[in-house]
Amino acid sequence: MSGNSNNTLVTENLGLVHSCANRFRGRGVDYDDLFQAGCVGLIKAAAGFDETLGFRFSTYAVPAILGEIKRIFRDGGTVKVGRAAKEKARQLFTIKEELSRELGKEPSVSEIAKKADMEISEAASLLCACLPVISLTAEDDEGQTDIPVSSPEEIISRRIDLDRALSTLESTEKQLIELRYFGGLTQSVTAEKLGMSQVQVSRKEKAILLKLRKLLA
Repeated sequence: MSGNSNNTLVTENLGLVHSCANRFRGRGVDYDDLFQAGCVGLIKAAAGFDETLGFRFSTYAVPAILGEIKRIFRDGGTVKVGRAAKEKARQLFTIKEELSRELGKEPSVSEIAKKADMEISEAASLLCACLPVISLTAEDDEGQTDIPVSSPEEIISRRIDLDRALSTLESTEKQLIELRYFGGLTQSVTAEKLGMSQVQVSRKEKAILLKLRKLLA
């Protein structure tokens, strides 16, 4: 499938990862690690899915997601990331940023893997295993405070509630979120489309995500 189709499959089926990860709650492994491993399986499934075979993507994806989650338990209960893997991941994230600037949107894993001359499955594993914890920074009178929030992916997976929450946003706020998380555009390209600076988009995006989290809590 094409890179854009892969991205759509991943974005629209993150709920499958949550469902699979929830089966393993309370077994001694952090939920974030379960979800992270499941995302690796989802990305691999999206890359290998052949829609011409006539079955649903979820039928193909769930075994791949569960397989990656179960691998954590075989490996001792953690997502293991060695020094060499971290270095490769840093290179992939650099390539990802370069492609984002070139394409004006978030690149697919297959596009990143191709530029890195790497198998898609390896690139997916490295990118997911080395993702940082997502937080937002809110500015106050005394400085800055890190506020943990749901990742954009988690918000998107709750699509029905999100649609209701989006309807409460101002027109520009809704457009910004749609461009960033449904259109896959970078902050710089989004800024150009909205007639704003990249810094303004960054700050506004953080504020909107905080607002959405409160509405979805």
